[in-house]
Amino acid sequence: MSFSDRYSKMYPISWEQLHRDCRALSWRLMDKGPFEGIHAVTRGGLVPAAIIARELDIRLIDTVCVSSYDWQRQGGATVLKEVRGDGSGWLLVDDLVDTGRTARLVREMLPKAHFATVYAKPEGRPLVDTFITEVSQDTWILFPWDAESQFVQPIVKKGV
Repeated sequence: MSFSDRYSKMYPISWEQLHRDCRALSWRLMDKGPFEGIHAVTRGGLVPAAIIARELDIRLIDTVCVSSYDWQRQGGATVLKEVRGDGSGWLLVDDLVDTGRTARLVREMLPKAHFATVYAKPEGRPLVDTFITEVSQDTWILFPWDAESQFVQPIVKKGV
């Protein structure tokens, strides 16, 4: 399935919106802890984990390194770096749960961690404990680290 067949909508996220959404996620997580530390799912979970760590005053951050897809295709998830333990007392953070492929993998590695994502799609939503915003499965979330500012055509063009 091609990118355009899978995604019919684009949802661009600005740095400011991402920061606001991560702070909102932090508010939701306040009564779920305290957490010993954060496991950030790389690469997408790094920025949200940093913001959440600041907001919840968490100093211990580790990474779970997984390669699952790029902007052109989704493929099988590959673990590049694991972590020890079962996740007890830890917060597991990612930017997005999409199909759930990465989420299932990290859930198996850290079954007792509290799993939080900033954004969730319907297929992956049941795998996370806490999230802020749900978008449709056919929406590509364009994160600020993957974008640059440029002119965009209006959704509906009138005239000409």
